[in-house]
Amino acid sequence: MTNRDIDILCVGEALVDFIGHQEGVLINNTRDYHRYLGGSPTNVAMNTARLGLNTTLVASIGTDGLGAYILERLNEVEINIDHIKKIETSPTSIIFVSRSLDTPDFIPYRNADFLITETQLPSSLLKKTTIFHTTCFALSKNPAQKTIISKAKEAFQLGCKLSIDINYSEKIWQNKENALHIIKEYCSYNPLVKISEDDVARLFDDTLTHEEVFEFFHKLGVDLVCLTLGKNGVKLSQRNKELIHKPAIKINKVMDATGAGDAFWSGFLFAYLKENTIEDCLRIALNLAALKLQNVGRLPNNINILSELLKK
Repeated sequence: MTNRDIDILCVGEALVDFIGHQEGVLINNTRDYHRYLGGSPTNVAMNTARLGLNTTLVASIGTDGLGAYILERLNEVEINIDHIKKIETSPTSIIFVSRSLDTPDFIPYRNADFLITETQLPSSLLKKTTIFHTTCFALSKNPAQKTIISKAKEAFQLGCKLSIDINYSEKIWQNKENALHIIKEYCSYNPLVKISEDDVARLFDDTLTHEEVFEFFHKLGVDLVCLTLGKNGVKLSQRNKELIHKPAIKINKVMDATGAGDAFWSGFLFAYLKENTIEDCLRIALNLAALKLQNVGRLPNNINILSELLKK
């Protein structure tokens, strides 16, 4: 799309997920957990780097063993970590997650993840960026909220394409009025928007139809809205164009739903950057989500992700 060096700049939470080992039970009945790299922007950074994109992550972690684990994992796929801040006074954030076939149950323990400041996002970095991506999780708490909103505006003015996962949860962002205000401000810069049916239910109290969700974002200035529907696939609305509805890819067994939305959006952004048609962007996104659903915690190393994605 451009000659900029950084394909995707992911801004937001880097943390550790402790995903339950027992399948299909909530946290209160989970006996033990396995450790995985987590955080929606971090997942997108990892996935897109493994697809061959030049990805940079902006985040804050603790100076502890979990922070060291995060850096080790990022270094495995050669993600630029120059803009990850190590916080001596706050530990790395963690989330306990149930291993679920549907939307997982989770308990967040937030510490360092929201301590993102403007010094981590200099103008020189934004000028090299093609897509600036963040999440509602990252926007839910200051100083990250003020930092991301300010730098998203600057990125937009510098010609970046913005992106956001509206992964709203009242567990993360209890002030819904503030959440809607910040979402509206970010959406005024015409980002690519990804929102799930679960996000819609939490953010709008189950009061909006799919058509009304699309209308809500289009009125804010958003040209493209992607609504993921779990096992029912995805709907994509572009302003003044015909609605697209694609079915989910059938798989034999769902192993873990955690991170499936991030995998979907990683595939979409990858294909969008490669200037595929919107139909192909959705096909590639659905393929990557299907791969994730069949694996616990992360996409496995022993598959050729790119060749799997590009299957017709």
